[in-house]
Amino acid sequence: MPLDFLVERLPELLIRTREHLFLTGAAVGADVLVGVPTGVMATGRPWLRSAVFTAANVVQTVPSLAMLAFLLAMLNMIGVVPAIVALTLYALLPILQNTVTALEGVPPETVEAARGMGMTPWQEMRMVKLPLAMPVLVAGIKTSAVISVGIATLSAFIGAGGLGEFIIRGLSLADNRLILLGAVPSALLALYVSLAIAAVEWGLNERKRRRVRLFSGRFGRVLTLVPLLLLLAVAFTGQLWRAAGGAAPARVVHVGSKNFTEQFILAEMLAQRLEAATGLTVKRHFNLGGTMICHEALVRGEIDMYPEYTGTALTAILNVKKRMTDPEKVYDLVSRRYERRFNLIWLEPFGFNNTYALAVRKQQARRNGWKKISDLRPVAGKLRAAFTAEFAERPDGYPGFVKAYGIRFGSVTDMDPALMYDALRRGQVDVISAFATDSRIPGYNLAILEDDRGFFPPYYAAPVVRKELLTAHPEVREALAPLGGILDEKTMRQLNYEVDQKKREVADVVREFLLAKGL
Repeated sequence: MPLDFLVERLPELLIRTREHLFLTGAAVGADVLVGVPTGVMATGRPWLRSAVFTAANVVQTVPSLAMLAFLLAMLNMIGVVPAIVALTLYALLPILQNTVTALEGVPPETVEAARGMGMTPWQEMRMVKLPLAMPVLVAGIKTSAVISVGIATLSAFIGAGGLGEFIIRGLSLADNRLILLGAVPSALLALYVSLAIAAVEWGLNERKRRRVRLFSGRFGRVLTLVPLLLLLAVAFTGQLWRAAGGAAPARVVHVGSKNFTEQFILAEMLAQRLEAATGLTVKRHFNLGGTMICHEALVRGEIDMYPEYTGTALTAILNVKKRMTDPEKVYDLVSRRYERRFNLIWLEPFGFNNTYALAVRKQQARRNGWKKISDLRPVAGKLRAAFTAEFAERPDGYPGFVKAYGIRFGSVTDMDPALMYDALRRGQVDVISAFATDSRIPGYNLAILEDDRGFFPPYYAAPVVRKELLTAHPEVREALAPLGGILDEKTMRQLNYEVDQKKREVADVVREFLLAKGL
């Protein structure tokens, strides 16, 4: 990873590291509060221990991404809360197991001696069992914390922040620097967390501490806590500052985006215009995932706006079955129904149509005489297709495509957009669901097949904004108005190229473009 890239990203790296620590610290704290008392109650009660361990083990079998998706739907919100709940559930088992194991491992003669001295059960637990069990219990907390640091990277999928944002962004943009910027600090953080808690564990052992003069007294025990206290201070100071009102009191506008390059560019364009033309503070929630996550977050008011495509809204959100090809009619229908059903406003489109398309390698298309989609029918059973997860399921994706063209490919694989183009270029698949404005189509020498049955509707991109925000802040509409019609397909493809192929920062590309337009 180049040093200048690291220096440039350092401020954001510190923010994401603090978010990561907060997620981990909150989850492990909850695990201690729940796991230790539950473990104490389960000790000596086989039926309760069996029930608790079974439940915790069942939770561990659920894939982490599936757990996040489930909590997203159940809690009906994105962000920190579902992420902390998921991490808490995942990391509970080690603390439970170690608490029970440690308490049951206290020598019976020691317990008998405590009872012989007339201790009550509470005194017995507080003054004898827990102190003796503490090293094993802390080892469980250490395991739980390390697990949480690793799984917290997935929290970025639901807008909870953390170092996972770099990793997911890097995967979306096929940028190894970003992937490493998230992965390496995550690994180092897990190592540091393990060492910090190991220091506490070591400090609890009087015999070992006495061997080292610096740590032999009471002050020495406090010293062993310093690495852990440092972590907690970094994790929670930012949150306490915000809770105490230390952050700017101005209205914050939350701008969201889906998980591919063009969405990052359009969302950044909205954010920079708001920052330049209004006094509002902008918070970016990019890379939230697919259409439904962004749409639900907007409807619930967790974000205030994001760029959406008319064809996507028509088929995936409004579920309109009728085939429509007129861009103006699609926009009118979508904007009317969005306002009536969701109280959301479609602003003027950016100006370009990023329709779905099927792409193949140009050389293969030339060799086989493929010019339109119907040309694939005779050989479709032998072709390997890779689609985005949304295209594989949406009515304007593969299911509708099969009905419209009567074509089924030999194999179909779900793939991230960034990996899909590369897989086609390398010959690992034969056909993909492409975006018409993607710069990798000319860059990778790919060919778009003509949609000869007019299956795909128009997909004009436009900002979708909460009506409540526009009413409270009319300056938002004025600030975003100059973005209407500012992009055509060629310009959008060039902006995508700057980010995808030249690996430039999205913010720099957008800033340069807006300046060139006098905005």
